[in-house]
Amino acid sequence: MTGVLVTRPEPGAAETARRLAALGWRPVLAPALVLAPRPFAPAPGVQAILLTSRAAARALPPTPLPVLAVGEATAAEARARGFPQVQAAAGDADALAALAAATLDPAAGPLLLAVGAGYGEELAEALRAQGFRVLRRIVYGAAPAAALPPEAVSALHQGVIAAALFFSPKSAQSAVALIQGAGLAATARGIRALVISPRVARDLAPLTWRQVQVAARPDQDSLLELLGPSVTHE
Repeated sequence: MTGVLVTRPEPGAAETARRLAALGWRPVLAPALVLAPRPFAPAPGVQAILLTSRAAARALPPTPLPVLAVGEATAAEARARGFPQVQAAAGDADALAALAAATLDPAAGPLLLAVGAGYGEELAEALRAQGFRVLRRIVYGAAPAAALPPEAVSALHQGVIAAALFFSPKSAQSAVALIQGAGLAATARGIRALVISPRVARDLAPLTWRQVQVAARPDQDSLLELLGPSVTHE
């Protein structure tokens, strides 16, 4: 089996597919969420912007304000979009809150926390507990996909999926629902589920997987390290 199910939404899914192909795997795209930007109005007096995802970076117009990104991939996306002052945290919300506490002054003005719908509330509370005023702004929506793509359904039916990649709790929840809705829950027993964090692993519990493995760090590189090269590619 050389198929790897990619549940990450676009446009990130295509990038992951290229990385998988370079490792000798056959990527099977099954984006569990559909992302769409929402209107954004700048807030006056903000001292810095906090980005929790690459999708948030893509949804905002560039600004000269300092930007704190949750990890290196989000920071790279922000720089590519024209943000001139970007620092990267170590990859999760706790690290982003710690970076803000270490580099910013609560008295210097509010923080703009740019997130997707349903995300960022715990981070906002953690920042407020450190004395910051936080303006949480939803800059994109993430709706569950309506169904699995036909190629993904066929690959699951044929038993050619060796592993599945899961990048967020919401996408994991949606992917589980899509697999169940397609009547393919039993196929999970033959699939390694590779997840970006323990939180994501918990959201896979409704299905029985051959194995659930958590990346050492919450980023794509660590997730792909768990997978390794395809045996046909070695």
